[in-house]
Amino acid sequence: MSMSIVAELCTACGDCEPLCPTGAIHAHKGVYAIKDSLCTECEDYDYPQCEDVCEVDDCIVPLDS
Repeated sequence: MSMSIVAELCTACGDCEPLCPTGAIHAHKGVYAIKDSLCTECEDYDYPQCEDVCEVDDCIVPLDS
């Protein structure tokens, strides 16, 4: 499974990008997106790092939500 950024909620702050251990987060058309083929939901951590740092509620969610 993968995480996904809700484009309508993303403020494009960029806080999530440097924390992604797999480099799955990238800027796209003024907002950030997650490449699902690279995202591992931070399997080596207790929780997804991008979701933890995001200040916008429900902006970063599991892809199948």
